[in-house]
Amino acid sequence: MSSEDNLANIIGLTGYAVPGKGIGGVLKGRVADFRVEEISTKISLDPRGRFTAANVTLTNWETNRFIGKLAKACGISRNRIFFAGTKDKRAITRQVFIIDAPQKKVAQVNIPDVEIEIIGRTHQKLGFGNHRGNRFTIVARGCCHPDGTPMTDSEAIERISEIANGMNDLLGNGLFPNWIGPQRFGAGRPVTPIVGRHVISNDWENAVMTYLSMEGDENEDVANFRKHIRENGITQDALDIIPHWLGFERDMLRHLIANPEDWVGAFRKLPNNLQLMTVHSLQSVAFNKTIRARINANMSLSTPVEGDIVGRVDENGQLETSSMVSVEQRTLNRISRNCKLGRLVVTGQLPGSRIEKSEGIVGEIENSVLEEMDLADTTWQVEQIGRLTTKGTRRPLVTTFSEFQYESVPIAGEETMGEKWAEGVQKGELWHPEGACIRFRFTLPSGSYATTLLREFMRTPLHQL
Repeated sequence: MSSEDNLANIIGLTGYAVPGKGIGGVLKGRVADFRVEEISTKISLDPRGRFTAANVTLTNWETNRFIGKLAKACGISRNRIFFAGTKDKRAITRQVFIIDAPQKKVAQVNIPDVEIEIIGRTHQKLGFGNHRGNRFTIVARGCCHPDGTPMTDSEAIERISEIANGMNDLLGNGLFPNWIGPQRFGAGRPVTPIVGRHVISNDWENAVMTYLSMEGDENEDVANFRKHIRENGITQDALDIIPHWLGFERDMLRHLIANPEDWVGAFRKLPNNLQLMTVHSLQSVAFNKTIRARINANMSLSTPVEGDIVGRVDENGQLETSSMVSVEQRTLNRISRNCKLGRLVVTGQLPGSRIEKSEGIVGEIENSVLEEMDLADTTWQVEQIGRLTTKGTRRPLVTTFSEFQYESVPIAGEETMGEKWAEGVQKGELWHPEGACIRFRFTLPSGSYATTLLREFMRTPLHQL
């Protein structure tokens, strides 16, 4: 990976579980190359239930924007639609939505590239993480060597095997670092953690202006709009040139034009879950940097040391945060055995106002990350929007991947590929159109990222994932 991978540096996603070279390549060369199927928890159906449950298949839809369209089509607030997690945009995704609207009305919704299959009525809502995991089928295309020359099928397969075996030896069977992936931060424009820093500082003007104007890897119309905001501030002219699909930005602009200087009110125009994501993404940068700092210190991510905080893992692979314990010298051997058996897991910080802190060398590492990020004295209290205040929590440093398979597939015809592929290899990228194509299949628990697993094998700049 190039040291100039700015996205990776901003979100703390640097380094790998084991040393070595990857297979290069790109993901999402075409939408059909990235498929996600949610493994949902059981929905209890009741013909008298208030809500409509539906399986929804999205093709190339960002979750928040789809919810806005669905809410409008059903004539309800977006806050009356419930789901277990956001999915990748440039992908084909299938997941359960719970919709507070009549079943007949939901069945009549017609949105391009959306398939809605009614399951039935239910009294049950869904929340973030209320699913057992996700099943992925993903094709990496254009595999190549670090010098850019194409890689053969057999070379790619051999290298994947080497990395998988290396992670197995170092971390344990079916484990990889539980990095938080670029989707959490706004892939192409990692704006959320920067906005989140302003939010926890109660600097609402900069929070809003950053969201509206920060540059990113976006098309020319969007880039021109954001440049206009940077150079001219909040104006009617900006509202005239804003691309129609930037609905959140339009709502913020309209509010500020009608209510000058009401920066808190403008920020509230973002969906509640996106408001919260700005704070969570800043915590996530700290978590990623904690993993990297631990790797740099040659400390295991899966084997505890004295001072670590470990927690129990439930049947869905989720951390039981209510029962975490600090590792002491007298308990180290017993806890280590349970970590090896998968009953317990070593955790890292998602900092907040009341997070349980590690001790010893681990505590020093976590504190050094916060100091480096200038967060050591942060209270994480958000005065104007109290629900954004976070106590903090902890997250497993490693996570599982199962049902892992990989195989070569034929190179696809150019006419079937997307715009990025047609543009060809750009400076700093690591792929070759004649390189091997590898199809991966695997299952992850909820909260884990397919892109961060594949990143361990591909080792490319993040914008290729």
